Amino acid sequence: MNYNIRKIRKEEYSLLDDFLYEAIFIPEGVEPPPKSIINHPDLQVYVRNFGTEKDDICFVAEADGKVVGAVWVRIMDDYGHIDDETPSLAISLLSEYRNLGIGTDMMKKMLSELKEKGYRQTSLSVQKMNYAVKMYKKVGYEIVDESEEEYYMIYRFTA
Repeated sequence: MNYNIRKIRKEEYSLLDDFLYEAIFIPEGVEPPPKSIINHPDLQVYVRNFGTEKDDICFVAEADGKVVGAVWVRIMDDYGHIDDETPSLAISLLSEYRNLGIGTDMMKKMLSELKEKGYRQTSLSVQKMNYAVKMYKKVGYEIVDESEEEYYMIYRFTA
């Protein structure tokens, strides 16, 4: 499959709402929540006023003439928050574009960008049942803590 990974354009920021919803892990056999769930304050930290802070960085994957995925970071007090210098990462792909290597390529692009900008690390949280755990480990994230349902992971940049 042909796809291109590029920086998001300002006029595309509103797409992050859709990708935030797509990023919600829904176990097999569980009814998806209503899209309005993204309006919850715990989720709005990922997208509200995106692009207004220096640490807001986003890449999108484009295929078949449309944006099919997004990976973004920002310093925020989210589930994977480590400290005020570690950007938290979110990633999402439309379901029909998953398991094609696009997510891994988007992650690598973002990690390269963060390293180039001088960040020491990036963090995320992920539900233990989520198939993406494998991808995060593959690109170099390590589990540093866990709760009953989630892993808290960090990717540390080496010099």
